[in-house]
Amino acid sequence: MKRDELEHVLRAAGAITGVSNWVIVGSQAILGSVPDAPDELLVSQEVDLYAPANEAASDLVDGSIGESSPFHESFGYYAHGVGDETAVLPSRWHERAVAIHTPSTGGVTGICPAPADLAISKLAAWRQKDQEFVRVLVQRGIVSVAEIRARLSELDEEIAARIAERLRGLS
Repeated sequence: MKRDELEHVLRAAGAITGVSNWVIVGSQAILGSVPDAPDELLVSQEVDLYAPANEAASDLVDGSIGESSPFHESFGYYAHGVGDETAVLPSRWHERAVAIHTPSTGGVTGICPAPADLAISKLAAWRQKDQEFVRVLVQRGIVSVAEIRARLSELDEEIAARIAERLRGLS
């Protein structure tokens, strides 16, 4: 997925729901900080997003422009409406978040966790695709292991310990 496609999803989500602020928690959140991210980080055709304090909006987006919808069939990418519990993020991630708000978003703002916060989310999920995503972030110098480690204090102790162990393989 490219940045203009993410902007299209945000514009469509806003038009369908009337909600102007969305949090992007999946891998495509990298496009907030790195608009021209390496292709290895842009494999997904799905935008995981939620409207803060509006679960119904996420459900509406999922049903309208979600997987296998006419939107997906027409454009080859889609939105996946999720909840705020979907991603494990450091407690202060909002302070570092990057907003996508351009003429192409049609007045809608996408809030994207910073790359190191996104890496933590991927390290918590730990699926094969998440492991590869974090490896590319580190290899390309988008985040450092030290930067990720510095944010572990903002997590639950058990989760932080699990992520710290996973980071050993990346050092």
